[in-house]
Amino acid sequence: MTREEFTDHVEREQAALRGFLLALCCGNRDEADDIAQDALVRAYLSLPTYRDQGRFRSWLFKIAHNTFLNHKASVKVTESIEEARQIAGQAAADSSFEHQDLYLALRTLPPKERSAITLYYLSGYNIEEIAKITDATEDAVKKQMSRGREKLKEKLKEKLL
Repeated sequence: MTREEFTDHVEREQAALRGFLLALCCGNRDEADDIAQDALVRAYLSLPTYRDQGRFRSWLFKIAHNTFLNHKASVKVTESIEEARQIAGQAAADSSFEHQDLYLALRTLPPKERSAITLYYLSGYNIEEIAKITDATEDAVKKQMSRGREKLKEKLKEKLL
């Protein structure tokens, strides 16, 4: 793939990539942009490994997902929505999101569960595609989604009470 072809692909997928990372970063635009930039650099440097089979978005999302996991490896997962709110602060979280509590609840999930939930519900990938993007088995993805949904349900229920 030439540099121009790569640029064309990135321009077509940029909005989807930003949306995916913005959800993974729980509305923190600066963090999502930093990870997107790192992911795009890694993708460009990995072009020799790309096999054009009409799956550029999945390939790019896989790189972005791995970049996100590497970025989050040293970050502590928060326990509650209130703790997430304190950490995020007003400046870090995008206050224009109408689903702020959902993003704060997502912040409490471990990165792999957050990724599975985000890819399925916000990006529209199926279990098989998520397994390929995250380098996990389909059973592992199903377990991550199940655990993630239960944790989200509990966190959001706590918020409502």
